[in-house]
Amino acid sequence: MSDTTKPVALITGGGRGMGEAIARELSAQGYQLALMSPSESCEKLAAELGGVAARGVAEKAEDLKAIFDLTMKAYGRIDAVVNLSGHPPKGDLLDISDENWTLGSDMMILSLVRMARLVTPVMLKQGKGAFVNITTFAAYEPTLVFPVSCTYRAAAGAFTKLYSDRYAADNIRMNCILPGYIDSLNHKPGTAEKVPMKRIGHVEEIAKTAAFLLSDGAGYITGQNIRVDGGVTRHV
Repeated sequence: MSDTTKPVALITGGGRGMGEAIARELSAQGYQLALMSPSESCEKLAAELGGVAARGVAEKAEDLKAIFDLTMKAYGRIDAVVNLSGHPPKGDLLDISDENWTLGSDMMILSLVRMARLVTPVMLKQGKGAFVNITTFAAYEPTLVFPVSCTYRAAAGAFTKLYSDRYAADNIRMNCILPGYIDSLNHKPGTAEKVPMKRIGHVEEIAKTAAFLLSDGAGYITGQNIRVDGGVTRHV
């Protein structure tokens, strides 16, 4: 049974890595959780943390609708959303197929739009809400290693700004976190040397940033792209 005094967070990609860390941090701060991931990892984590879960992927509209419906059925409200998708296909720039470009769009742009369509009416009724979109440090310093990701992650930042402009006066906020090299992945030897801090970031650091951006302490922050990358990106 849900506790109507506690806020509710819906997290996609909420089974492992950064998503798991964010779920644990928000649970520790008193949030009730609804988690989605492609595997049973979201179900196991939800069971541990006293939340609900449904398997699914961000690029499928029906999966987003399913976790939204489950969240509303379980809790009757949604106070926070964390949008976290998997990694899109890679390849040489012009060798990437139309199908893989379309998949990237579904994963990283339409997933945000679709989730916003579902949740925004709920937050408008509540008079408050916040979204955090997890993108990448390379969104504004593109690299040919990740062409699809860089293209659509930059677009995610643009959508975030447009959404924040549209709903700021309704007390609904949306921001992006741009992680650098984080220990949710295995990085090549020497990667840490590229970072001014000379180390790989921790998933817990992303989690604490997400929790802050969702909190009332960040109540005047919206439409921003917050780099959590140890200083690896260069633009100011």
